[in-house]
Amino acid sequence: MSTLIADTTTPSAPAGTARHRGGSRPPGKPPRRGRILGSRAAVNGLLVLVAFYTLMPLTWLVFSATKDNSDLFGRPGFALGDFHLFGNLLHLFTYNEGIFGRWLLNSFVYSVLGSLASTLLSLGAGYGFDKYAFRGKEKLYGFVLLGLLVPATVISLPMYLLASKAGLVNSYWAILIPGLVSPFGVYLSRIFSEGYVPGETLEAARLDGAGELRIFSSVALPMLGPAFVTVFLFSFTSSWNNFFLPLVMLNDHELYPVGLGLFNWNATLTQYPEQYALLITGSLVSVLPLAVAFLCLQRFWRSGLTAGAVK
Repeated sequence: MSTLIADTTTPSAPAGTARHRGGSRPPGKPPRRGRILGSRAAVNGLLVLVAFYTLMPLTWLVFSATKDNSDLFGRPGFALGDFHLFGNLLHLFTYNEGIFGRWLLNSFVYSVLGSLASTLLSLGAGYGFDKYAFRGKEKLYGFVLLGLLVPATVISLPMYLLASKAGLVNSYWAILIPGLVSPFGVYLSRIFSEGYVPGETLEAARLDGAGELRIFSSVALPMLGPAFVTVFLFSFTSSWNNFFLPLVMLNDHELYPVGLGLFNWNATLTQYPEQYALLITGSLVSVLPLAVAFLCLQRFWRSGLTAGAVK
């Protein structure tokens, strides 16, 4: 009987081997090296194309800023000129009594001061919506988020009428006050507050006798450092690129931001053709503050974007 049982049983497979049917890959076996390299090459190739498409206008702007008016029309777009960059910069900041420098300063006032105030208000509102319970909180929060659905150009004319009645038209306040409100900043601030500010820390501060304003300024605000940088960068970029609101609100050329000033030069190129080189050089200079801001603050910005990603 023992011999019969031994003959009919199937021999066991050697240790370390696995049986699989058909041509399917055994579980746990890594994919082929050639397939991995092909996938990486496709992804990297796509990224190179996207980067080339994104940087091509900026590259053309850098090359064109080295040319004078004759080189702009006599040489290819992606060819260097006789390197008139420093001469173009000197002409740019001295043309028309240095009006471009005034426009650049106005843009810094509108963007830096306005973005700082808008960021602090957004952080305070987002923190309040997250940490405090009051009647109608979610309805009010939803009403704030409705501002995301309304384009800024739609409310520019109503804001002009309100500013006209208040006597703020053609002044710095006509640009700074509308920029204080940022529904997207409030939304981001509430998300950051949920992820960065634990309620237990706030309760401990209350037990120590700290007031609510002291808790926000001394406890919550330092924890919201990445949130501050992220919201500030979004607000700064939006304010620096703001065009339609200054076009509606401002009549005095000395109050123009740099974008509106360059648009004004572009509209008069047929009358003043010497402004071609000024317009291109000014466009390059107007891009530099945004690039410097993102390069200097990208560490905080990238860490802020991952808030709430890991629980």
